[in-house]
Amino acid sequence: MAIRTYGPNAVDWEQRVDLDRLRTQRLARIRAGLDGSDLGALLTFDFANIRYLTATHIGTWAMDKLIRFAVLPRGGEPVLWDFGSAAKHHQLFNPWLDGTERARAGISTLRGAFHPDAGIAQEVARKVATVLREHGLEGEPLGVDLLEMPILFALQAEGIDVVDGQQVFLEARRIKTQDEISLLTQACSMVDAAYDELYSFLRPGVRENECVGVVSKVLYDLGSEYVEGVNAISGERCSPHPHVYSDRIIRPGDPAFFDILHSHLGYRTCYYRCFSVGSASPAMRDAYTRCREYMDAAIAIVKPGTTTGDVVRLWPTAQEFGFPDEEAAFALQYGHGVGLSIWEKPIFSRLVSLEHPEVLEEGMVFALETYWPAGDGWSAARIEEEVVVTADGCEVITKFPAEELLVAGQRYWTVDGSLPTVRDSQSHLNTAKGRAE
Repeated sequence: MAIRTYGPNAVDWEQRVDLDRLRTQRLARIRAGLDGSDLGALLTFDFANIRYLTATHIGTWAMDKLIRFAVLPRGGEPVLWDFGSAAKHHQLFNPWLDGTERARAGISTLRGAFHPDAGIAQEVARKVATVLREHGLEGEPLGVDLLEMPILFALQAEGIDVVDGQQVFLEARRIKTQDEISLLTQACSMVDAAYDELYSFLRPGVRENECVGVVSKVLYDLGSEYVEGVNAISGERCSPHPHVYSDRIIRPGDPAFFDILHSHLGYRTCYYRCFSVGSASPAMRDAYTRCREYMDAAIAIVKPGTTTGDVVRLWPTAQEFGFPDEEAAFALQYGHGVGLSIWEKPIFSRLVSLEHPEVLEEGMVFALETYWPAGDGWSAARIEEEVVVTADGCEVITKFPAEELLVAGQRYWTVDGSLPTVRDSQSHLNTAKGRAE
């Protein structure tokens, strides 16, 4: 069954994303994970986990500050402490948090910015300990995802046994609900549009950072919540892959690949596409073909019951494409879950997946990434597809054309108005050469 792509607005005449169901099912999953563990409660400082647990969001500016925190006690409801007036806003507009009962003003240490003697860490620990005692859980292990050292020491001073709770959150988020899949698909549809605009813009003389601006504008115009990053890599920067854009001017014949990461209602994309600009060399064509073959082989075996180890066995070893070991080549032949973060479970990598394979299940959403350096020593191809595991296979939700290498920045179109491919480009050049002769 095809995954539907709805408009982002709510309407009364069509059943689309059900946000109440989204909140309810996410909380049920994390509760089930807690109940199946040996933990008494979960404490989270991570933005994605807080959103998954409480369905709250205060903007992206606070994502790196570890300022907010929430607790889920076994058998109880989540309690959130939030920044200043954000807590008041939750009390007024987030009825699922029961007003002041479970949306409270509170602040953490701002990554050490508060003076250590101000007692902020101790106050955080006191708040958490109070909730645990209210539920008779003060003697049970407290699972935490991210933690600053002063908070850890303060919790221990309260007599709390602090343990790793990150796996409980990640396991709960591993399988996506129906509404999460819809939101992830909508997020990809926005990137489809960004790539269409980028393809039209891309030509010799533009800079990588200009491409980032074009993509960002399209996404924000379409209602993106957050453009997390745009990797724009061209020319000799393609091999080795630096994972960061620059102000390099793109030249005729350059390879150029891009990764677009943004958030739609919290749900991310990780979505590479690769082009040649103006023309494509034989080395670049060969690299793209190799890269595509590895991708297609992986997608062909994705279904429930396949393991991450089965997938990575289809991909080349690090030594086959110029790296001494799998750690040195990490994330070039790669796969990762996509959800409220761009790297979630499951992970596909020869570094870990052969010895620690994970079984694929219906409802997983992940990105598969392949890379191949060209024989000329400086070009390289990079492709990424996001897939949803279905009952009997998978469906690709990244739709911008990638079956063949597209050539951008040409001053012509094919006869039927479609996007030029390498084959079209070579035909055009041969025709031009014949006319010149």
